[in-house]
Amino acid sequence: MLDIIPALLLVTGTVFLVLLIVLNKTLYKPLLEFIDNRNNSIKRDLENAGKNASDVVAYYKEVETIISEGKMEAVKIREAALCEAKEKAFKKLEQKKSELEAQNSAFLRALEVEKIEFKNGLLLQMPLFKESVIAKLSNI
Repeated sequence: MLDIIPALLLVTGTVFLVLLIVLNKTLYKPLLEFIDNRNNSIKRDLENAGKNASDVVAYYKEVETIISEGKMEAVKIREAALCEAKEKAFKKLEQKKSELEAQNSAFLRALEVEKIEFKNGLLLQMPLFKESVIAKLSNI
């Protein structure tokens, strides 16, 4: 039935071993080397991603500090401008108040002068009024 031929068994074993050696050199070693290189590349990329993530966190903190400093500086500038505007407005108000007081005092002096002139004018015309009143009363 089944006969085992030693020469054929030896040739088949030799061909199998040669095939294993050839496949090992041409297929398996480059394939395993490629897989190892790929795994190493993935590890490096993961490490770099971790470093980038920590860098991003550091940059985010730096950006937050810059923004907060900018906001504080803007508040200081706004307060300084507001104080300066209040001082200018107060000075203008005081200046206008003194101008109006000067105008008021000048108006009151002019009014007093006109009052005196009017009173003197009325006193000068008093005899005429008396005569006209007496003439009117005598007609009645």
